[in-house]
Amino acid sequence: MLRTEVVSTGFYVPERVITNEDLTQWMDTSDEWIRQRSGIVERRWVDGGTGSSDLAKLAAERALERAGLEAGDLDCIILATLSPDVYFPGSGVFLQRKLGIKNVPCLDVRNQCSGFIYGLSVADAWIKTRMYRRILLVGSEVHSTGLEKSTAGRDTAVLFG
Repeated sequence: MLRTEVVSTGFYVPERVITNEDLTQWMDTSDEWIRQRSGIVERRWVDGGTGSSDLAKLAAERALERAGLEAGDLDCIILATLSPDVYFPGSGVFLQRKLGIKNVPCLDVRNQCSGFIYGLSVADAWIKTRMYRRILLVGSEVHSTGLEKSTAGRDTAVLFG
């Protein structure tokens, strides 16, 4: 039976670090309150104008390089995100364009935190049925631009980057 193999991984996180102390400037919270409830010390935020496909591109390039592959070697792109660049179309097509490839099917999976796992399951099925051979699966999120950065949004804002 045909087996699916993860041939490489890659990641990218934005440079801007937001600490728990930074959040105390915008909302009624403290480092202790955040750590006690989440264990989080810092998170990464993007500046406006950066979308999930931008982060996905940088992670994908690293993964492709580690695998010794070119973007043109891909048969399909699956992008798991709950924070697409725009509502429509899906961000997978933006990732495709940013990687400089054409005529490759793109699927966006929007299943909150489990989206990447769903994408992995779909990729596995497509490879086992010989529909595609090389699938790029990327999970990418940009929540920092849409968070309520006040005490009203504290319960969510302290968690996400």
